[in-house]
This record gives sequence, C-alpha cells and structure tokens, in this order.
Amino acid sequence: QVQLMESGGGLVQPGGVLRLSCEISGVTLDEYAMGWFRQAPGKEREFVAVITFNGGRTDYADAVKGRFTISRDNAENVVYLQMDRLKPEDTAVYYCGAALGFLPRADYDYWGQGTQVTVSS
Repeated sequence: QVQLMESGGGLVQPGGVLRLSCEISGVTLDEYAMGWFRQAPGKEREFVAVITFNGGRTDYADAVKGRFTISRDNAENVVYLQMDRLKPEDTAVYYCGAALGFLPRADYDYWGQGTQVTVSS
C-alpha cells in the first residue's frame, strides 16, 4: 500500500520559514518524480515544485521561485520543501505527490493528505 504523509506545517509570521517533509512508503521512491502542490480556500490545487527521481533537476512555480527549495533523500524515503520568506499568500494546504515522469506538473499517481501552512501576523 502506497502512503505519503506530509508534516511540518503550522502558523508562521510573514517573512518566516518552514520546512515541510513528505515521508513515502510502499513504492520504490527513486522511480518517481516528487512534487509539492498547494490549495488555498476557494481555489484549485496548484503546482508548487517538483524534483526528478534522482534529485538532479528541479522546477518551481513562478510565485515561489527563489524562496522555496525542494529536495529529496531517497535513502530515507523523504522529500522536503524548504520555504523561506513566507508571504500571507502562501497560506494553503500543502500536498506532496509522486508521479512517473521527468518533471511533471500534472498527472500524479499518489497523493498525501496534506498539511496546513498559515502565514499571518
């Protein structure tokens, strides 16, 4: 059974930092690209970042480029999203996903349950 579990969300002030983690089980992680998406209230889920199966390349949404960093540790079956200089508009539920493909922004095979990130003073 494939399971993805996000953690690390919470309440942070504007300009603050958070690091999200996504632990994966039930799949051979190094076969999958891993991505982060987010969904704010009343909005559709949107792409945030993706990393190739071996961590060699990454891709980011324009809204987070230069502030967020995606990384992975295949030996530990974990993917991270380091979020710096957070803004109120980053407030959302953040989801990790696993996909076959190079740097996919859609058509993910597996999803976690999400973790809430709230950026507010």
